[in-house]
Amino acid sequence: MNLELTQPWFLLGLLALPVLAWYFVRGLTDFARWQRITSLSLRAVIVVMLVAALCGLTWLEPARDLYVVFVIDDSQSVGEEGRAAAEKFLDRAAYSPGNNKIAFLRFGAEPGAVVNDRQATIVANRQGTNIAAALEVARAAIPPSYVPRIVLVSDGNQTTDDGMRAALRIGTPIYTVPLPVSAEPEVQVSAVNVPAQVREGEPFYVEVAIDANHEDEGDVEVFRGAHRVVAEKVKVKPGVNIFRFRQQVAGERMAEYTARIKGFQDKLLDNNAAKGLVFSSGKPRVLLVDSDVKQARFLASALEQEGIKVDIRPVQGLPDSISDLQNYELLVLSNVPATSMSTRQMNYIRSYVQDLGGGLIMIGGDQAFGLGGYYKTTVEEILPVRSDFEKEKEKPSLAMILVIDKSGSMGGQKIEMAKDAAKAAVELLGPKDKVGVIAFDGDLFWIAEVQSAANKGQIIDKISGIEAGGGTTMGPPMEAAFEALQNTPAKLKHVIVLTDGVSEPADFEGIAQNMAQAKQTCTTVAVGDDCDFKLLQEIARIGNGRYYHAEDPSNVPQIFAKETVTASKSAINEQPFTPIVTRPSQVIADIKFDDAPFLLGYVTTRPKPTSELILSTEKGDPLLAWWRYGLGMTVAFTSDAKSRWSAEWLSWPGYGKFWAQVVRHAMRKSDAKGVFVQVDQKDGKAKVTLDAVATSGKDAGKYLNEAAAELTVIAPGGNERKVAMRQTAPGRYVGEFPSADSGTYHVSMTQQLKGQQATQQSRGLVVNYNDELRIRPTNEAWLEAMAKATGGVYKPEPDAVFAPDERSASRPVPLWPFLLMIAAILFLADVALRRIDIDLLLGRSKPPIKLMASAK
Repeated sequence: MNLELTQPWFLLGLLALPVLAWYFVRGLTDFARWQRITSLSLRAVIVVMLVAALCGLTWLEPARDLYVVFVIDDSQSVGEEGRAAAEKFLDRAAYSPGNNKIAFLRFGAEPGAVVNDRQATIVANRQGTNIAAALEVARAAIPPSYVPRIVLVSDGNQTTDDGMRAALRIGTPIYTVPLPVSAEPEVQVSAVNVPAQVREGEPFYVEVAIDANHEDEGDVEVFRGAHRVVAEKVKVKPGVNIFRFRQQVAGERMAEYTARIKGFQDKLLDNNAAKGLVFSSGKPRVLLVDSDVKQARFLASALEQEGIKVDIRPVQGLPDSISDLQNYELLVLSNVPATSMSTRQMNYIRSYVQDLGGGLIMIGGDQAFGLGGYYKTTVEEILPVRSDFEKEKEKPSLAMILVIDKSGSMGGQKIEMAKDAAKAAVELLGPKDKVGVIAFDGDLFWIAEVQSAANKGQIIDKISGIEAGGGTTMGPPMEAAFEALQNTPAKLKHVIVLTDGVSEPADFEGIAQNMAQAKQTCTTVAVGDDCDFKLLQEIARIGNGRYYHAEDPSNVPQIFAKETVTASKSAINEQPFTPIVTRPSQVIADIKFDDAPFLLGYVTTRPKPTSELILSTEKGDPLLAWWRYGLGMTVAFTSDAKSRWSAEWLSWPGYGKFWAQVVRHAMRKSDAKGVFVQVDQKDGKAKVTLDAVATSGKDAGKYLNEAAAELTVIAPGGNERKVAMRQTAPGRYVGEFPSADSGTYHVSMTQQLKGQQATQQSRGLVVNYNDELRIRPTNEAWLEAMAKATGGVYKPEPDAVFAPDERSASRPVPLWPFLLMIAAILFLADVALRRIDIDLLLGRSKPPIKLMASAK
C-alpha cells in the first residue's frame, strides 16, 4: 500500500509529543500508573492522527481504468469522406467505454478544447494541421489517476511543427486511425521552380509543376511581374505533371514569375497559382522618383552616360512593396514630399536600407527635407541630416494658429494623429514665433492662447489633453483665429484648419476673404472620406493657402510639419554659393569644386552627430552628407539636380561625374563573384545555404572560412528578424528561419571577416498557398510509425480502443476523514481515562482516606 503526504510541513505538529510527555511526568493525578500511561498513549495517537490529517495523508490506490482522448483531425484536407469515416469510427469506439473515461478534441491549424461531447468542439481555423499541438493538449487534459491513451484520427498530413517529436515527448501510447483525403476533382499548381540566380540575358527554364487527382485539360499562364509571357493549353494526368518554359531576364534584378491555371475541373481556387523568384546579376539600376518627371531627365541622362541604368517615376510611382525596391541598388528621391508617401511606404524604405543594404539619396527642392514634411518620420530617421533647424535672426517671424476638429467622429486614431501633428508643428517653430491652438466641436475651446513658441513644453502638455466628443461647428473657431492674428504682431500669419466632417453652415468664404485681405494665409486639411472637400478647397484657395486630403490619418503629422516649415519661409536659402569641401573623400577627390559654378539655393538642414559632412555651403549648412545606416547607406544633397538651383551645374563638365560617383558610393554593394546562394522551403521552415570563395588577396580561390555570417529576414507582414548562420562545411554557411506565412520573404546575407565586410547578398523566397490546400494522399506510413514508436496500435478495431494493458495509475484516496473519526473516538476514551478511576470502579483499590472521613 502506497502512502503520500501532500502537506508535509504540518509534520512539525509532532513537536507536541514531548510536551505531552513533560505533562505526564509533572502530573499530580493519583490514578494508577497503567491508566495514566494509557491516557498518554491515547493523546499521542490523537496528535499523530490530527497531524496526519493536516499533512494530507493519502492512500495511492492502484487503478487500471483508461482515460481515452480521441484527437480528431478536422482540417480542410480531410474532406467530407474523411469526416464521415471519423464519425463512423467514433460511433463504434465510444459506444460502451465501461468504467473508462473518454474525451474528444478536434483540431486544425490549432487545437480546440478537450470536451466530453464530441459534437461540442468547433475548429476555428481549418487552414492547417498541427498534430503536435493537438497531442500535447490532449495529454495535458488526462488526469493522473487514469491510465492515459490517445487515439489520433487523421490523414497524417501535418503542416506545422513535428508531431512525431511531440508524441515521443509526451510518452503516451497513441493509437492511429487513418482517414481518407478528399476525393473531389482537384488540380493545383504545386510549385514554380526557377534558378535562384542567373546572369542578365541568360536563358533558363521556368518549371511549372501541376498536381492533379484526375485526367483533365486546361490552360496554363505564366506572368513575369504583370506581363503575361506564356499561355498554353495542356493535358494533365493523375499525379505530378511538369511543364517547362524557356525564359530570360533583362533589365530586372529580381523577377517574379507567377503560374496560373484555369479551365480545369476544380473545387479549390486558392491553390491555382504559385510564384517563384529569380535574381539576376547585371549592371546596377537606380530608381529616380521626381515630383517633376520632365526635370528628372537632366540627372538621368548624366547617370546613363556614366553607365548607370536609371528608371524614372513620378511621385505616384513610389514603390509600394519591398519586392519593387529590391529591383534597384539605389532609390533617389528628388524633391519628393513626405505627404505623398504612406507610413507603410516609409517603413519599406527604411527596411530596404537598414535590413537589405539598399541605398537612398534625397535631393533637395521646395518639397524636400523640412519643406516636404519629413520631420520625425521614419525616412528622416535614416537620413544623415535633420529637417528642423535654427532660424536666422533676419528671417521673418511667424504667428500661426492651429484649428483642430475634436468632434466625436475624430475619436481614436484621428485625434491622436491630430495631437501628434500639432505637437510637431509647435516643436518646429522658433522662439521668436508665436502659436495658438483652438479645438472645436459644437463650441470652440482655446487650448493655448496665442503666445511665444518658446513655451513649447507648456503648449504641448495642453495639446495632449484634447479629447474627442461633440458636433462640428467650424465657423466660430475660424473667426476667432482670424481676430487673434489681427491683434498679434508678426510678419507672417498663418492658420491651419483640420476637420473630418461637414460643419454647420457659416460664411466660410467671407472669413477666408477677410484673412486674405489682412495678409493672413489659411491651409485646410481634410481627414477621411466624409468631409466637405469642395468647401475646404475653396477656403484654401481664397485664403492663399494649400489644401490637403489625408485619407490615412497617420499622414496628418507630415502635413502639419510641411505646412509649418513652408509658412515660416525659413527653410530655403536662395543666395548663390560655391560648395566648400568640409571633409575630403575619395568619392569626390578628383572633382575640382574650385572651378564649379554657383549653386543658386538649398534647403536648410542640420547634420546629425555621427554623419559625414562632405560639402557645405558658405554659411556652414550641409550640402552633401552621408552615413551608413544598418546594412545600407543614405545621402542628403540639400540643393537640387535640375534647372532651379543647379541651372549652372547642368552645363558643368563635372556634373555627371559628381553624381555618378556619389550614386556608386551610395548604392548597394552586391558582388556575386565567388558567392552562390540557395534558398529552400519545407514544412514551414526556410533554409538558406551560402557557399563563399575568396576572390582577392593571397587566399583568392580558397574557401571563405571562419567568417561571421548573419541573415536579416523581412517577413511578408514586415516583421524583421536576424538569424546567425553556422558554418557546416568549408566555405558553406547555413541559416534557418520559420516561413509558415504565405507571401514573399526578403533575405539579406552578410559575412564579416576580421571585422571587415567580406560579402553581401540579397535574395527572396516566395511561400505560396498553405500546405493544407495541397493534393496529398493519406500518410499511412507516418501514422503507422507513430503508433509503433509510442507503443500504440495502428488501425485498431473500434472495440480495441479500451483494451487494457499492463500499465496502471495511482488513484489517490484522502484519509483525513478516517483519521479525524479515529481521533474523535480516541478523544472520548481519553476523557474517560482522565475522569474515571478504573481500578476503583473495578474494586481493585480502596477510596482515599479523605473520602472515607468525609463519608463519616
